[in-house]
Amino acid sequence: MIFVTGGTGFLGRHLIPALCRAGHSVRVLTRHPESNTWLNRYSGVEVIRGDLLEPQSFAASLQGCQYIIHAGGMFRFWGDESQFLDTNARGTEHLLAAAAKSGIERFIHISTVAVVGQPDPSRIIDEAYPPQPVDAYQHSKLQGEQIAFRYYHDHQVPVIVLRPGAYYGPLGYYAFNRLFFKDPMRGIIMQVNGGRYIIFPVYIADVVQGIMKALEYGKVGEIYNICGDWISHREAFDIVCEEAHLHWPRLPIPGWLGISTARVLTALSTVTGTEPFWPINLRSYVYNNWRVSSEKARRELNFVPTDFREGARRTIAWYQAGAPDDLPELEC
Repeated sequence: MIFVTGGTGFLGRHLIPALCRAGHSVRVLTRHPESNTWLNRYSGVEVIRGDLLEPQSFAASLQGCQYIIHAGGMFRFWGDESQFLDTNARGTEHLLAAAAKSGIERFIHISTVAVVGQPDPSRIIDEAYPPQPVDAYQHSKLQGEQIAFRYYHDHQVPVIVLRPGAYYGPLGYYAFNRLFFKDPMRGIIMQVNGGRYIIFPVYIADVVQGIMKALEYGKVGEIYNICGDWISHREAFDIVCEEAHLHWPRLPIPGWLGISTARVLTALSTVTGTEPFWPINLRSYVYNNWRVSSEKARRELNFVPTDFREGARRTIAWYQAGAPDDLPELEC
């Protein structure tokens, strides 16, 4: 039995079917079972109504579970710092405290490469690279990691931390999917500073692969980057445009103009109460060179990432099919 948080999000929509296909029984924690009736199609899934901030709602459900996959969290480029900390740090601590009493064999904690925050453009980002988070989301995810390792050292919770790159793929609507697929397909291609910055994409099915491999081969107490090969913005847009047969002009955005615009839009968001189209917190992700290495995962987990062109082809096909919620590859 595997206990899963975050099972109804982008990653979860791909993870739950994969776990079922592998023969696992799964308990999925969700605050809103009525909004996720798609879970009912999987006979091996038990839905648990609960909230990470209310440990009494799920603690008993950990009994009898061999593994925990903690993929639950709040990811936005905009939002209140306290909400990030509640979900990504406090919620993680509540789950770990319950796990410490349950006798599990593996606790897979899904973090993010983004905890690095401000990468040195001359360095490769491996698991030993010192994190320097620069926004509320990154700070909260690093705190979640630190809490996980504290429970590993002090309470012998068998923690393995995975740091995926920027998710993309079918069923994704935010972040990388919007910037590099949805926006270009509707004629918006904003190429900052000539597209020279480097991004760190990971195809969503590869994150699932990393989790499955970590359950089998992962070493307790270790961190693994789960990422595809790094690629420049220009190269990514070239591939997306070629595969989607797009011929839109690319808006040449000077770096200073992008940041100035983001500041104005973010300031306006305090009035509108909605996330801006180009929030200032994108700066860390867009204006840096993310040379992320997944060599450790390839070596120790037998992780094999999908080539970006192939992942882009599958993602574009999903958009061109009308972005359906049901995909044949997600059947159990």
